[in-house]
Amino acid sequence: MSKSMAKKAPAKAPIQQPLAAAGGEYSAKQITVLQGLEPVRKRPSMYIGNTASEGLHHLIWEVVDNSIDEAMAGFCTRIDLTMLPGNVVRVTDNGRGIPVDMHKQTKKSALETIMTTLHAGGKFGDGGYKVSGGLHGVGLSVVAALSGEMKAEVHRDGKIWVQDYVRGKPKAKVKPIGKASDTGTTITFKPDSQIFSVLDYDWQVVLDHLRQQAYLTKGVRMSVTDERAKPVNRYAFYFEGGVKAYVQNLDRAKVIKHDTIFYVNKESDGVQVEVALQYTDDIKETLFSFANNIHTVEGGMHLNGFRAALTRRLNAYARKQGYLKEKDENLSGEDVREGLTAIISVKVKEPQFEGQTKAKLGNAEVKTAVEAVLNESLSAYLDEHPRDAQSIIEKTILASRARMAARTAREAVLRKGALEGMTLPGKLADCSSRDASESELYIVEGDSAGGSAKQGRDRSFQAILPLRGKILNVEKARLDKMLANNEIKSLIIALGTNIGEHFAVERLRYHRIIIMTDADVDGAHIRTLLLTLFYRHFPDLIRQGHLYIAQPPLYRIEKGKTARYAYSDEELKKVVDELKRLKEEKRAREGQGTGRRALGVGETGGDVSTWPEPGEETKIAGMNVQRYKGLGEMNPGQLWETTMDPASRVMKRVTLDDAAAADRIFDILMGSEVAPRKQFIHTHAKSVKNLDI
Repeated sequence: MSKSMAKKAPAKAPIQQPLAAAGGEYSAKQITVLQGLEPVRKRPSMYIGNTASEGLHHLIWEVVDNSIDEAMAGFCTRIDLTMLPGNVVRVTDNGRGIPVDMHKQTKKSALETIMTTLHAGGKFGDGGYKVSGGLHGVGLSVVAALSGEMKAEVHRDGKIWVQDYVRGKPKAKVKPIGKASDTGTTITFKPDSQIFSVLDYDWQVVLDHLRQQAYLTKGVRMSVTDERAKPVNRYAFYFEGGVKAYVQNLDRAKVIKHDTIFYVNKESDGVQVEVALQYTDDIKETLFSFANNIHTVEGGMHLNGFRAALTRRLNAYARKQGYLKEKDENLSGEDVREGLTAIISVKVKEPQFEGQTKAKLGNAEVKTAVEAVLNESLSAYLDEHPRDAQSIIEKTILASRARMAARTAREAVLRKGALEGMTLPGKLADCSSRDASESELYIVEGDSAGGSAKQGRDRSFQAILPLRGKILNVEKARLDKMLANNEIKSLIIALGTNIGEHFAVERLRYHRIIIMTDADVDGAHIRTLLLTLFYRHFPDLIRQGHLYIAQPPLYRIEKGKTARYAYSDEELKKVVDELKRLKEEKRAREGQGTGRRALGVGETGGDVSTWPEPGEETKIAGMNVQRYKGLGEMNPGQLWETTMDPASRVMKRVTLDDAAAADRIFDILMGSEVAPRKQFIHTHAKSVKNLDI
């Protein structure tokens, strides 16, 4: 959760003048040279993304990646991760063990060199690893630099070798402390509290990441243990089927179109290609691509090769078997990907990633390798499984017919130029600014709240789009049906990005899109419907950080002329306690004494049973406490003050940290299958709060 930007867009920063021109000295004295691991501690975000939760967990990923590299090289069959009390993490593998002999270049042990030197490891030269993951090949040294304490224990050459580090600096030389009958490496570290703003590891995040890595590294057993909890939590993962098991897991709550999952794992021109796919009775595509076990969120050459080969092979088979006649159009890429669940994983000796975050694979030879493997293997699969092939082709042809039927509707609504000028929806109260970077769009539930928002907003940069009722659930709706829904059509036109294959994020008219709904069941439902729409049809807006959820207050506390707001039950208790304390202090100053005197409030803020229900008002400790049910209960001034003023509002940015988990939850909550949704409700029923009856 983060505060929004200031109310007015800040003026452009002045052009920076050279230091000499500004009167300051600019010579060799001003040039700083950072030694050893100092650059990592000086600019940690350059190496791990940030110093919050994401960066904290990245330390684990780096250590685990080092063990996975051993597994991909064929020397490791087990990786054990343990989360210990005090924010300590231990990762053990049964690989070869990090070398401990003297490094001829650094004149130090190879272990110390790897742990204390950037760009040192077995990933840069020949003979170390054929393929590897990790972040820029500097993983363990970065973890050492950003850990308050770290210990490396290596079982190798019949001995147990150890070395301890404090903030990246070794406490002593590498030394043997006993005999070893096995091989492997154990890394134990504690994140540095001087670096990280968050120190608590999230069990579910760690569990999900290890599960995904186990799917991508078949035949390797990975275990996760949380010794912080009582009783201790333990999970173990082992997937002999690799990404085939991954697809099976993703489709477990879906209606599948064919029983036999297509799977291939072959090498072509030095590139190991592993692909699994299955079609479901769905209208969306679920596809994840990986390179050296790194999730390539933006795809790349391996994804391009997969899509090209899939479209080509299915068209060739459909024509050979007579499903497509000579006069029929070819199946498009969009047609063959509808309802597709697929995992593409490649292992490349020297991956070329675009961008520091490794979001996209750029190796041109990988596209050729994936196409070659898929062309051959998919052709054989279709010939050997005629019933499965028939189900796949019929699914894609149905998608093609629906696409053609939708084309007319789409062109009628989103024809060229339809997003400009007077064609903006009449219900949209637009802002005067045409600078998208400073403009924001509030999507508001109902005309009542829309009216308050229009009156309370800052017209210069805040636009309001009220929705009437609940929009269509797009989880199972095709584009033509979506465009027949006036609310969705108005929203698409207001955004300006178009939709489907014509989507263009650079045409987005507002860089902050804010969902603002009532704090009741209907409001939560509308918010979920909107999130489904954005996740399924505008995922790039979420990935680029454009989507937010407004956080209106739940309570208004009034004492005399003083009015305060609370955004949760806990905050309400604190406000009531604070105002009660101020009242008692005033009574003491006036010589009237203190005392609880039927205040009706306990030391922790009061009896929860006295809190008002949504839409009600009650007295607590002599104060009027109102529980808002809808935004329409606030006047324009209150709505601005609490929810729309950038100087004081609180908003949640919608992020997409785990695409597979997000896809699964949307499918459960919004899909057509009742059984998974019923199970979800039974599982989480006891944790529901503020349920309207």
